[in-house]
Amino acid sequence: MKRKTIIGVVLAIGVVGLGFAFWMMWRPEIATVSQPLNADRETLDRGRRVVEAGDCAVCHTRPGGAYMAGGLPLVTPFGTLFTTNITPDPESGIGKWSLDAFERAMREGIARDGHFLYPAFPYVHYRKMSDADIADAYAYLMSVDPITYTAPQNHMVFPMNFRPLVSFWNLLFLHGDPLEPLPNQSAQWNRGRYLVEGAGHCSSCHSPLNLIGGEKSSERFNGGVVDGWTAPALRGMTEAQHPWNEAQLVAYLTGEVAEGHGAAAGPMLPVSLSIAQLPTEDAHAIAQYILDLKKTSSDAPSPPCTSGVKPSARALMGASLFDGACASCHGGAAPMRVIESRPALANTSAVMEDSPRNLIQTILQGIPMSSAASSHYMPAFAPSLDDTHVAALAEYLRNQSCANRPWTDLDKTIKSIRAQEQQP
Repeated sequence: MKRKTIIGVVLAIGVVGLGFAFWMMWRPEIATVSQPLNADRETLDRGRRVVEAGDCAVCHTRPGGAYMAGGLPLVTPFGTLFTTNITPDPESGIGKWSLDAFERAMREGIARDGHFLYPAFPYVHYRKMSDADIADAYAYLMSVDPITYTAPQNHMVFPMNFRPLVSFWNLLFLHGDPLEPLPNQSAQWNRGRYLVEGAGHCSSCHSPLNLIGGEKSSERFNGGVVDGWTAPALRGMTEAQHPWNEAQLVAYLTGEVAEGHGAAAGPMLPVSLSIAQLPTEDAHAIAQYILDLKKTSSDAPSPPCTSGVKPSARALMGASLFDGACASCHGGAAPMRVIESRPALANTSAVMEDSPRNLIQTILQGIPMSSAASSHYMPAFAPSLDDTHVAALAEYLRNQSCANRPWTDLDKTIKSIRAQEQQP
């Protein structure tokens, strides 16, 4: 009898375990809808602003592709993902999705048919959004032009190509409810917190990630690396040697040149152009919240930057390169600086960062022309400058503002960035 009891308990545990595993790896399909959603203009306008705040087009519109039709490759440590079509096309997009299906995807990372979405889609942040904002975003997306397009297959390494494993990732990182305002803070601060922590999902780029791609909770907003660019720390920006103020950060966030700091480039450029479409008060709210983030690192601060150290032979070569390639826009007496307010480079964030990565990327890739400001444009020098030239130019600029803290990984970083750009 005792043996039968033990066997029964083991079988019961096995059944429960299998049931739990089955639940972990599968979610029910949500029924399709066939009637198009008819929303009023006010709802669509609100939804457009939510979608801009969430940077949806930044990921779901590939270069040369149709708006929100997907197909943009996202390179991760676990393989390459291609963003999906979120236009209302009924076959290849989300045209048959109900609001319930859309909300489940936004809050839980589960598609309409029940499969798990990879957390490159930042549902861990979108779940903090309000029901009303999610409904408005759904209404807006259902109003854009339907595009028939299916993204290429993902190329994920084993075992991450087995989607149900994401369910265990969710157990670790998918927590929290929609944000509620903090009563001891102003309405503007709370609005900034809501945009930064929710739709804007800023910490997903500006935080270091652990080995399985989750944000390190103890180091949120302490900086990360995205697409080969440094996403700088957002903490302590008012305490830096070259501090930011609200006007400078608002300019940067809205695609303009921030006086004394430069302009958004790389992955941040399209984000800034999205924020520029929001009401101005939202940009100020985001800036106010970010500037209130205090440093949490216990590491000893770096010594203040100083100049005046005798330049090396390579830095002297960089000075000549600067005079030939850069001074017409960034030199002290350059007409372009006066007419278009192009920044001096000595104190820009890219030059003052502890890593040379962003300066190198900007030199190589330039900054695409945009409608935000003509002074934002910079040509790419990757075809005309070799690694030696780039290193000399970067060393010269660093020596102008922070000679006592030279970049020791300059050559290695240039080689790694060049190698990454050459990958298919």
